[in-house]
Amino acid sequence: MQELIGTGVALVTPFNAQGVVDHDALTKVVHHQVENGIDYLVVLGTTGESVTLTKQEKQEVIQTIKIANSDRLPMVIGVGGNDTAVVVNELKTSDLSGFTAILSVSPSYNKPSQEGIYQHFKAVSEASPLPVILYNVPGRTASNMSVETVVRLAAFDNVVGIKEAAGDLVQAMKMIQYTPKDFLVISGDDMIANAMTLAGGAGVISVIGQAIAQDFSDMIRYALNGDVGESYELHYKIAASIDMIFEQGNPAGIKSLLNHLGLCSNEVRLPLVKIDDNLNDRLKTFIDQYEN
Repeated sequence: MQELIGTGVALVTPFNAQGVVDHDALTKVVHHQVENGIDYLVVLGTTGESVTLTKQEKQEVIQTIKIANSDRLPMVIGVGGNDTAVVVNELKTSDLSGFTAILSVSPSYNKPSQEGIYQHFKAVSEASPLPVILYNVPGRTASNMSVETVVRLAAFDNVVGIKEAAGDLVQAMKMIQYTPKDFLVISGDDMIANAMTLAGGAGVISVIGQAIAQDFSDMIRYALNGDVGESYELHYKIAASIDMIFEQGNPAGIKSLLNHLGLCSNEVRLPLVKIDDNLNDRLKTFIDQYEN
């Protein structure tokens, strides 16, 4: 899965003032990724507000992204949930043509045991026609995938990697150490993406990279090449914006930044709300100074 080493971005779903999906803005966002060094696109993840899109809207979003991308970058699609049977059925019945892999989040709300998480992903692995990237994000799921569980799941031929977003560098390093050499340990946390990559990780699935695409993807390239000084120089240049975009929730923060770049509006769907004026002003100041 060499095509998934580097910087992937979790695409937003832009909305207009009426709350309708803005397909023209989505096309602009995709072009921005392709033209500024991003390596692959992640479709219908958390950042894409997939949980508040209807089935029809999801299909329309996929179609718009496919047309805008025009096979220029590999694409990964989010297929996950907390009902194993529903996820399995979706994998068996969905048209996944044009996608390189699926990204499947560990079940939220149910809080399964490690054995439950293993059995869930065993079923996902057996049902998926595409390679599977696991997704560990305890801040959203309320349960952490242990290193041992990830190592067990890495034994399945089509479980090719994990998006590791526990924010725990030690845990990430153990995953890198104990999984097979070709298993991709991908950072799901922008702030430690550089450190994880330098430690032997496979890059990042990023949120901030969607806005600061060229420098963030260059940072990861430097890290993959072992160019420590160059990679950290870019990391520290970008770091303040990472804190800011997550300060009042994702994707409200990144949408504000994309709005300042003229790519899409800052509209989100309830229960999410837009960031406040103070944070919005700080993000504008950051990007104005960054670009000059």
